[in-house]
Amino acid sequence: MLDPSSRYARQPLLSVTLPDGTVRTMSAPRTAPAPPPGGQRLTAPGDRLDLMAAELTGDSTQWWRVADANPFADATRLETPGIAVDLPGG
Repeated sequence: MLDPSSRYARQPLLSVTLPDGTVRTMSAPRTAPAPPPGGQRLTAPGDRLDLMAAELTGDSTQWWRVADANPFADATRLETPGIAVDLPGG
């Protein structure tokens, strides 16, 4: 069972037949909708996604909300000092 706060919690399930004939159930691919704007901040030396999430939400495991609010393919780029990071709203 998934944690209800997981970004995959409300995804529909798919049954996929593997080459050996076994059926595996997995969640459907997730698309990240654009979150409501919550402002922007510049990263400082030592910033990490989990620390930003803890600062914003009080929960470091919500780092993916910061990542989803930004279009970079490599979310670790958001940890580079001086990068403007879009903050998730609400």
